Amino acid sequence: MPVHLVIHGHFYQPPRENPWTGRIERQPSAAPYPDWNHRIAAECYRPNAASRVLDERGRIQAIVNNYEWLSFNFGPTLMAWLVEAAPDVVAALREADRRSLERLGHGNAIAQSYNHMILPLASARDRETQVRWGVCEFAHRFGRRPAAMWLAETAVDRPTLELLARAGMRYLILSPAQAARWRPLPDGAWSSASSAELDPRRPYRWVLRNERGEPEGDLGLDIVFYHAPLSRGVSFQHYLKDAAALAGRIQEAGGGLPDPLLLLATDGESFGHHERFGDMCLARLFSREAARRDIHVTNLAAYLAAHRPAWEVELLPESAWSCSHGVGRWREDCGCSAGGGPGWNQAWRAPLREGLDRLRDALAQLFQDEGGALLADPWAARDDYIRLLLDPGSEAREAFFAAHQARPLGAEGQARALRLLEMQHQAMLMFTSCGWFFDDLGGIETVQNLRYAARAIELAAPFAPLDLEAL
Repeated sequence: MPVHLVIHGHFYQPPRENPWTGRIERQPSAAPYPDWNHRIAAECYRPNAASRVLDERGRIQAIVNNYEWLSFNFGPTLMAWLVEAAPDVVAALREADRRSLERLGHGNAIAQSYNHMILPLASARDRETQVRWGVCEFAHRFGRRPAAMWLAETAVDRPTLELLARAGMRYLILSPAQAARWRPLPDGAWSSASSAELDPRRPYRWVLRNERGEPEGDLGLDIVFYHAPLSRGVSFQHYLKDAAALAGRIQEAGGGLPDPLLLLATDGESFGHHERFGDMCLARLFSREAARRDIHVTNLAAYLAAHRPAWEVELLPESAWSCSHGVGRWREDCGCSAGGGPGWNQAWRAPLREGLDRLRDALAQLFQDEGGALLADPWAARDDYIRLLLDPGSEAREAFFAAHQARPLGAEGQARALRLLEMQHQAMLMFTSCGWFFDDLGGIETVQNLRYAARAIELAAPFAPLDLEAL
C-alpha cells in the first residue's frame, strides 16, 4: 500500500505596512533587500513557483511549481502585499490550485484566519470576523470556497472549533500534542496521552456536542495531526538538504499501518528562506523520489474524501503548536521564549494583552454607538468590510452602502462610517500574534502592533469622549 503524503506549508509574514501610509518602510536588517517581505519573496515564495531539479552535473532536468504538490495557505495580509509586489507569485499560486483541483478533485490551497490573531484569546465578535474575512479573502483570490482554515499558531478552543464547523470548514490541521483523548468510532474505549500515544497516521473526527454530551447533528471537523518528528526535522534538523533521505524517512514512518497518511506541517518559509535551497529538495522529492518509494503526494481534502475517519478525538481546552502552556505565550510570561538570554523574562506580555483588550472593548462600544446611527447593523457591516479592503473602487463602495446604510448617507456620512470601519480594522491588526511571540517588547513585531493601536485611537478621536491612550 502506498504512503499518502501531504506536506503543508504555512506561508505567512506579519503585516509590516505603516498604518498611516500603507507602505512598508525600509528595514535595514533585511539587507540587501529593502524589507523582509521582499527578501523572503526572493528566497522562498518566488523560487517555489519555479524550482529547479538538477542532475549530478548541475544541469537543469526539470522546473517544478512546488505549489502544485504542496498543501498551502498564504496569510491574507501577506497575500495583499504579494498582489502588489509579486503578482507573478500570486499567478503561480492560482495556477497551482487550479492544477491540483484538476488532478485530485480538490485544490491545494486552504484559507487562514485573517491577520493571525490568537482566536481563543479574541472577543467573540473578533473571532467571527477573523473567520469570515479569511473565507471571503480566500474566495476572492482563488475563486472557490475553502475546505479548511489554518489557525494562527494552530491555537484552538471549543468556541473556535464550533465556529469553523458552522462556517462550513471540513478539516483542521493540528499538533498531536493538542489531543486530549481519542477512541475508535462509534463508542470504543478512550485513550489519552497519560496512557498511550496518538497515532498521527490516521484522520480523526471531532464531534460538536451539546452540554449533555449529545452530538449536534453531524456537525464537526475532521482533524489531521501532523507527524511531529518529521515536521520537526524539516523545520529545524535540515531534512531539506537531501530529498532521497527525506523520502526514505517518510516511507519508514509510514510502515506498520495499512494505507497510512503522513502529514508534515511547517512554516512555508522553511522551503528556501530558513533552509537555503529547501525548495529544490521539495522539487526533487515531488518529481523524482516520491514515485520511487511508492509515495502518493496528495492533499488533505482529497485524502479525506476517500478515507473517512474511523476514530474520534477530543482536544485540550486551549492549545497551540508553539506553546506547551495552552495559549500562555500570548498573554503571560509562561516560560516559552525565543531565547532572550539569562535573566530575561516576558512579564510585559500580560499588561500588553490587558491594555489592548481594554482598548478593543472601548473601541467596540464606540463603534456600536456611533456606527448604529449610520449602519443598519454595524457588526454585519464590519464583517462585510473585507470586500472594500479587497476592492476599494467606487462601484464596490456603492454596493456596500446600498446593503448596509441605515438611511441614505451622503459623502460626509459615508466618510464617517468608513472611518469607524477602518478603526475596527486597525483594532484587529493590533492583536497580530507575532507581537507576543518574541522576547523583546521593543522588537519590530510588538512595535508594529502598538502602531496599529495608535492608528485606531487616532481614527476614533472625532467620536471618542475619553482619552483612549489612558485606558
